[in-house]
Amino acid sequence: MKRYIVGLGEALWDVLPDGKKLGGAPANFAYHAAQFGLDTIAISALGEDKLAEETIEALKEHNLNYLMPRVPYPTGTVQVTLTGDGIPTYDIKENVAWDNIPYTDEMMEIAKNARAVCFGSLAQRNVVSRENIHKFLDATPDDCVKIFDINLRQQFYTKEVIKESLKRCNILKINDEELVLIGRMFGYPGLDIENKCWLILGKYNLDMLVLTCGTNGSYVFTPGQMSFQETPKVEVADTVGAGDSFTGSFCASILNGKPVPEAHKTAVQVSAFVCTQNGAMPVVPDRLKG
Repeated sequence: MKRYIVGLGEALWDVLPDGKKLGGAPANFAYHAAQFGLDTIAISALGEDKLAEETIEALKEHNLNYLMPRVPYPTGTVQVTLTGDGIPTYDIKENVAWDNIPYTDEMMEIAKNARAVCFGSLAQRNVVSRENIHKFLDATPDDCVKIFDINLRQQFYTKEVIKESLKRCNILKINDEELVLIGRMFGYPGLDIENKCWLILGKYNLDMLVLTCGTNGSYVFTPGQMSFQETPKVEVADTVGAGDSFTGSFCASILNGKPVPEAHKTAVQVSAFVCTQNGAMPVVPDRLKG
């Protein structure tokens, strides 16, 4: 069986001012990791509706492998509003298909052979998906890279969900705003950014902590070392999916044997390029793939 790089969680449509686009972190992550020549798959759930058919068509158009069983709930949508400088705000519809991801035999087989899996907090807002995401993560082999791309959205997270996820991952990806929230939630608000990151890295025995700070650059913390990259200045079309492209290209570069600083640089360049394009899944130029 193939050892897949797995994007696990929400499958949804971003309904933008200029129309709707396939979104959701798992598909975005899998799409970008696949551009580096790896076998990837997006795992979620779809409804029994027209939007599910459109999702499958869009996944095929992007040459994305997927495992998305049908469940009796509507396919997920998100109303996206963009500010003047292209920053999105989200209204995420509830009680949808990806809140009810089943754990099938086929998923179990993929879990047992997974090479890497990326998951977030959003898809764990409902108990059904949360328990099945945990089952999937707990079935992965010891050498599987497990990335918790925290992705705090609206009110859809709890301290317990974050704690359980931190226990199950070996890489945490977080942005500066989320780090402030986590610092408050876990009771260390007084520490500066770097010390918070070192503390979380050690406390949860992580291999890496990736911190993105928007235009202020990004960091990768590994035990005893830190990599920093400035954010390139680009003409922003929209930032939808830029974070997922960072995670996908970083994970792929690490799995392809690149050292952390090099993988970090690639991730920064790819996500900057994605910001110059409309939508989350543009084709990344070969020159950016290292």
